[in-house]
Amino acid sequence: QCSPWKDNACCTANTSAEAHRDRSLLYNFNWRHCGAMPPQCRRHFIQDTCLYECSPNLGPWIQQVAGSSWRRERVLHVPLCREDCEQWWEDCRDARTCKENWHQGWNWATG
Repeated sequence: QCSPWKDNACCTANTSAEAHRDRSLLYNFNWRHCGAMPPQCRRHFIQDTCLYECSPNLGPWIQQVAGSSWRRERVLHVPLCREDCEQWWEDCRDARTCKENWHQGWNWATG
């Protein structure tokens, strides 16, 4: 999923490999935190991680994050193609999570 940035990336091959693991060392996050995520849905989340980690073009949308335990920066208001968003919805509409808000409130104490 990181191949769109392979020729001009701000990440390493190791970062790309970690983005694809079920339990990634990048954020100590498990894509299967509530059971298996459908592969077509998981692909979008991995590509989102690759975009965040690898794209050399996110500078204008990077913001510092205070009080986050897992990211020091975030990207906000990045223009996305409508077709990509609609495909993400279609691919994930039946997926489940046991977390109401993925941006806050994670308890990483138990891994």
